[in-house]
Amino acid sequence: MENHIISLKNITKRFKVGEGEFTALKDINLEFKKGEFAGLVGPSGSGKTTLLNIIGSLDSPTEGQALVMGNDISKLSHKESAQLRNHHIGFIFQVYNLLPVYTVYENVEFALLLQNYTKTERKKMVMEALEWVGLTDMADKKPDKISGGEGQRVAIARAMVKRPEILIADEPTANLDAENAHIILKMMKKLNKELNTTFLFSTHDEKVMKYLNRMVSLRDGSVEKDEIIAKEAYM
Repeated sequence: MENHIISLKNITKRFKVGEGEFTALKDINLEFKKGEFAGLVGPSGSGKTTLLNIIGSLDSPTEGQALVMGNDISKLSHKESAQLRNHHIGFIFQVYNLLPVYTVYENVEFALLLQNYTKTERKKMVMEALEWVGLTDMADKKPDKISGGEGQRVAIARAMVKRPEILIADEPTANLDAENAHIILKMMKKLNKELNTTFLFSTHDEKVMKYLNRMVSLRDGSVEKDEIIAKEAYM
């Protein structure tokens, strides 16, 4: 157990639909080690996002046990779930969700405001995160003054500024052109190696798949294939 930062045992997730039920996940058994660069791949409706939401403590399984950093997701209170996310899990989505009235700097700093850092400590951490993504010169700009690719880089800095153990990326390249997608993916790969953060993607983008070291294929809520990929493309 100590070797695995995420352990999923017999995970089933059902949603009520009208008077019936829809089974989104069926008997999922997976484990992820610290520092993996892995992806959940499959068509829309295969269960990728539902599984990520459980791992990210945004939802709980109907059956089975989801252990994340030793925490049983089903047994956490709302406050404990929020603590786990605030301190240990970063999120990146296909929509950047930047706050338009705040600068790039303030958007990244926002992730630290719920933690007990001094203003000086926050500044050091924010500027370091912006340096990771190559945007220190844009710290004072508002989101409407930067490009889509730069916006996603800000979202990465915001997710990584607290140095989370786990980074969840749900279709992070969906709104990016090929060039920006590769820039973002190389950046994530570099942070994965330097910080030993576990990256977990949900994607059906071939560009993302070329960077993964492990690919878990989902279909109709079940694991169809789980493969380790030895080569590291583009690196």
